[in-house]
Amino acid sequence: MKLLLFCDVHCDENRCKHIVELSKQADVVIGSGDYATFRKGLDDTIGYLSSIETPTLLVFGNHESPDELSHACRGWEYAQILHGDAATVCGHVFFGIGGCTPVTPFGDWSVDVPEETAAELLKKAPEDSILITHSPPFECLDLAHNNQHLGSRAIRQFIETRQPGLVVCGHIHETWNCRDTIGTVSVINPGPGGILLEYPDVFHV
Repeated sequence: MKLLLFCDVHCDENRCKHIVELSKQADVVIGSGDYATFRKGLDDTIGYLSSIETPTLLVFGNHESPDELSHACRGWEYAQILHGDAATVCGHVFFGIGGCTPVTPFGDWSVDVPEETAAELLKKAPEDSILITHSPPFECLDLAHNNQHLGSRAIRQFIETRQPGLVVCGHIHETWNCRDTIGTVSVINPGPGGILLEYPDVFHV
């Protein structure tokens, strides 16, 4: 199965059109949040991306709410939004959790999910699923420009105990197009340029 992964396009029309072109090579497209910028521009961004005719699984970021994303995607028949939900595509199970965990200091515009809520949602994940999150796990692809680790402890604990097949995250711009592992689990922040890869051979692009 060939996956196309992307995140954090933040209203960039050219990046969205590039993702649309790459999607023609993929069996499944995964978007790990932040399509808008400060809750603005979401309809236009999804308008660009909705040309994708490949099954597409999305989680919301902290720059758009789940309701805003659902409304923007209402005419995009190939898209499915996951938040505490699973979907089976091409014989593989995917599970998603959106928003920013832990809660940010950014104020009312940021769509955040507390660690406790994230931990409860993650209990619903099927075994061996591919995990799609907006936030990275703690101390993995989460080092920001201020030299602080901003990732989620709940997501980290889930990875360590449940061993998902793959983790796709976003949020931290400094780790765009970067990969790491937690134990034997591959964690990828694809960035807005998108990454094509084979699953389960996830390091073969």
